[in-house]
Amino acid sequence: MLLKTNAIEKEVFRIISRTKKIKPDRLQADKRLSQDFGFDTVDLVDIILEVEKNFHITIPDEVPINTVGDFIDYVSAHTVRQAS
Repeated sequence: MLLKTNAIEKEVFRIISRTKKIKPDRLQADKRLSQDFGFDTVDLVDIILEVEKNFHITIPDEVPINTVGDFIDYVSAHTVRQAS
């Protein structure tokens, strides 16, 4: 499980850094997307869509996604894909 979570974390970091042009080394699980990176709703939707596409999951609108870690936790709990 830990290896799977680490692979998911790495992939989520890659998606966020690629989608929003942020260096991966700036990303940490406890970083808040709005306050620490200045993301607005459109930015979050862009990232959500990429995460959903990449992991073949759906993140409902009512799921609170406030930090990088929220993405990692949600994907870890809802994906059946074995990340490599």
